[in-house]
Amino acid sequence: MDLLHSNIIGTGDNHWIILHGFLGMGDNWKTHAKNLAEKGHCVHLVDQRNHGRSFWSDVFDYDVMVEDLRVYMDHHGLDQVILLGHSMGGKTAMGFALAHPDRVQKLMVADIAPKYYAPHHQQILAGLSSLNFQEVSSRTAAAEHLEQYIPDGGTRQFLLKNLYWVSEGQLGLRVNIGVLKNAAEAIGAAISSEKTFPEPTLFLYGEHSNYINPPADKESILEAFPKAELKEIKGAGHWLHAEQPQTFFDTLMDWLS
Repeated sequence: MDLLHSNIIGTGDNHWIILHGFLGMGDNWKTHAKNLAEKGHCVHLVDQRNHGRSFWSDVFDYDVMVEDLRVYMDHHGLDQVILLGHSMGGKTAMGFALAHPDRVQKLMVADIAPKYYAPHHQQILAGLSSLNFQEVSSRTAAAEHLEQYIPDGGTRQFLLKNLYWVSEGQLGLRVNIGVLKNAAEAIGAAISSEKTFPEPTLFLYGEHSNYINPPADKESILEAFPKAELKEIKGAGHWLHAEQPQTFFDTLMDWLS
């Protein structure tokens, strides 16, 4: 079976795995990984399938992403980890914790609940899938093209991190847009299980994000994660770890200690 690509930062016996969100990559979390490494943690920044430098596959759902993670942990000899996932990565992390509770010491989920989410990335996916790299030959040209689809500059900059030079003068995308443009239902799918995860769990959500609604979502979260705590990150939206990095990191550390 194919192995997920990762960037491992730090040393020590305390292993973290961090899972990025949809259309992201492990390197989005490099600053937080370096901060954790300074505190003696070993951090695995993993690229999920069809993202970053990991393998491409036509099969794309949370069941296979959970299995990818099990294979990765077995390959690296990781019996137990602290698991942190954002958005899509948070759903993979939840699915893994429910399927393999003995292998997760603590679980942290950033701005996503286990519920179903209706498709809402259509404009972004339309923009990325319409990039014609026979005509688009610079990052500037790619940015100008995406502006027609994605007015928010911060979101565009995040997505442009997926651009890379395939060869001299030839740009490409790290994400498998051919598969991901049709993956809206798979990404929005609910995480459900007969089991519960018995270990401490932290759900972080952005004050200005609409992904978690604590009054409405708390009950379903506690059903699957009975030891869950919900904490708000003030002044942040969905990309809470990037928008309020210090508050996000401090909240993680306070909760862990």
